[in-house]
Amino acid sequence: MTEAAHGGPTEGGHDAAAVDRGRDLAERTRAGERRALARLLTEVENRSRTAEAALRILYPLAGQAHLIGVTGAPGAGKSTLVAALVGEARKGSRAVAVLAIDPSSPITGGAILGDRVRMQAYAGDSDVFIRSMASRGHVGGLATSTVAAAAVLDAAGFPLVFIETVGTGQSEVEVAAIADTTLVVQAPEMGDEVQAIKAGLLEVADIVVVNKADRPGADRAASHLRSMLTVGAQHDRAMGDRPRPKRPEVLLASGASGQGVPEVLASLDRREAKRRAAGTSGEADGARLARAEAQVWGILAERLRGRVREPARAAETKVVLRAVADHELDPYAAADRLLAALTDR
Repeated sequence: MTEAAHGGPTEGGHDAAAVDRGRDLAERTRAGERRALARLLTEVENRSRTAEAALRILYPLAGQAHLIGVTGAPGAGKSTLVAALVGEARKGSRAVAVLAIDPSSPITGGAILGDRVRMQAYAGDSDVFIRSMASRGHVGGLATSTVAAAAVLDAAGFPLVFIETVGTGQSEVEVAAIADTTLVVQAPEMGDEVQAIKAGLLEVADIVVVNKADRPGADRAASHLRSMLTVGAQHDRAMGDRPRPKRPEVLLASGASGQGVPEVLASLDRREAKRRAAGTSGEADGARLARAEAQVWGILAERLRGRVREPARAAETKVVLRAVADHELDPYAAADRLLAALTDR
């Protein structure tokens, strides 16, 4: 099948060169070249033709890694806990990758790297790869290219991939759509258990970790969470056949001291073993379908935006947008008009 059959242009030296670069980066990434992997992730973040060419090769090779989404409110200690889990995994000689989704700089659009400082202890470890990506204003705490980047790391041979989100509240539930396991980090004495309920985080969590377990109130927070989940389970049984939310395991840990971290990693491993044993049935298949949907809809939306902004349509698009700005046209009708223009042509 040609590149054109996939929906991308192949004519012209620029596109041909991008395809060649993508194939070269894919091959070198598979061979274990970390510099090539870093360059490819930059291309993925920029959603370039080079990245698309590489992903055509790498995506069929992915699907083996355990993708762990780490979410929770700001200040809960997500980065510290992830760093501790990386260290615990390395004790067993396991290769680990971390995708840390950071808020975007309002000036450059790049990632703000402050939280990555505490992970620099692994900078010289060839079996640990840490990458910060900018959210670029994307709601949900995840960069639009996160799923593609995770697939690249998967194909590169990392069996354990942590995806740490921005930490922006309710929109953090989006991580559940792309992760095999969702780990929600709570902090004691911050009222986080109540905020988690409001944000719907407990409904998507597979594991809840009350971090900073060495602080006063940690045991009480964990007990409170377990009690709420028990009451919720009883309520669900009384409601008949309606969809039931997950019943996450609640653990205590301290990323700073290492307390409870081995138990958290063991819990993650148990879930992964159960997921693999389930194969293509039930919940495991649902997670794969949700990830596929997130990827395809994201790419489709980007390509539709790109088409309406093409030079041949730019003037027409500008007229429609101006009509919406002047309240002469509602945004729904505007979207329908632009879509109709694309399909008519």
